[in-house]
Amino acid sequence: MVLNVVKIGGAVLEDSRMRETFLKRFAALGGPAILVHGGGRTATDIAARLGVPTRMEGGRRVTDADMLEVVTMVYGGLVNKRTVAELQSLGVNAIGLSGADLGCVKAHKRPVGEIDYGFVGDVDGVDSRSLSMLLASGAVPVIAPLSFDPQAGLLNTNADTIATEVARAMASGEGPDGRHYDVTLTYCFEKKGVLADPEDDDSVILSIRREDYARLRESGIVSGGMIPKIDNAFSAIDGGVGKVVITGAMFLGEGCGTVICG
Repeated sequence: MVLNVVKIGGAVLEDSRMRETFLKRFAALGGPAILVHGGGRTATDIAARLGVPTRMEGGRRVTDADMLEVVTMVYGGLVNKRTVAELQSLGVNAIGLSGADLGCVKAHKRPVGEIDYGFVGDVDGVDSRSLSMLLASGAVPVIAPLSFDPQAGLLNTNADTIATEVARAMASGEGPDGRHYDVTLTYCFEKKGVLADPEDDDSVILSIRREDYARLRESGIVSGGMIPKIDNAFSAIDGGVGKVVITGAMFLGEGCGTVICG
């Protein structure tokens, strides 16, 4: 059975028009599905209102104790529950989760290196059996970007990474009924796909193989935040995920975007 694992960026969920369109498209996918979401811009906005400074290093949020409280409230509360409520209105039996719920996303606190990222988690594993039980009951898990360390508690964790690890676990795991899933992983964001020309929204690269990726990085066509996204895509393929697509949130389910090939 095909399982759709979809990651949606916070920028889309924070725009009411794009969010409405995306959630309608997600609801129309049919069959078992898991949604993983971000929410960084909202976290930054709420932190500013609360007087909590935001510090970024290499595009990653440094999460001290105060910021951990903010991202827990925003990711696990506001963004997650709003998304669940709107999916319920569309007839999707959604259930909101953090990594601590059912112990579904276990992690460890990132060791201090050149930068101390604070309460940030690196994923150790995903409990595919618990997620499979929810899917078998007809529920659609909506997972916030919060993982769980039994020693450190909740940890801020990159949503792309959580989506990748969820997809890998579901592709290799076995459900309570012995069922294996044929997993399609889709990363949705504001653009139509990976662009050959960042100034031309229609210059979508239809497919990227490993040898293409090396060339695209060397030429600078793929850079910045797209690099870890494509790295995660290849990690998913290596973990048994059948198909990985990077596409625009407004085009989910249309067969558009960039297919990442092994």
